[in-house]
Amino acid sequence: MSRIGKKPIEIPAGVSVEIEAGKVNVTGPKGTLSQHIPGQITISQEGSNLLVERPNDSKQNRAFHGLTRALVANMVQGVSAGFERKLELVGVGYRAQLQGKKLVINIGFSHPVEVDPPEGIEFEVPAVTRITVKGIDKQLVGNTAAHIRAIRKPEPYKGKGIKYENEVIRRKAGKSGSR
Repeated sequence: MSRIGKKPIEIPAGVSVEIEAGKVNVTGPKGTLSQHIPGQITISQEGSNLLVERPNDSKQNRAFHGLTRALVANMVQGVSAGFERKLELVGVGYRAQLQGKKLVINIGFSHPVEVDPPEGIEFEVPAVTRITVKGIDKQLVGNTAAHIRAIRKPEPYKGKGIKYENEVIRRKAGKSGSR
């Protein structure tokens, strides 16, 4: 039995869940998300809990069991509390700012890099070297943060670039004197 799959999902107050054939819709104060249910996995609601069950122990059903439970739990958390990823800009003269909803980053290129937020994502710039990506869809928040980080990944010699808030950059020694 999947240890993750058999845990019930607690539904907080203000969140409603609709279970249709092969689909789950979750509505909360921050928005609405829907997810296709793979395979023969079933979801049932008992009071304020959701239970994810599989019909048998075939390899595919075992794989989908924990996945489905994790996806639905992330949907419930997203519509109630939301998700965020924090990024830091490390380097002299590196800075970020908002122009409307668009994020404009100066990171040593000959031009500023502009990033338009996808639908359901918003950017915050609490300081000129910090960026916060917020949204209700965990996967979209992570992908957007990874896209921003990929503009200039942190390099191992000086550590300059865009990194996640708690990311540790493994540093290299660089050249040493020949004497």
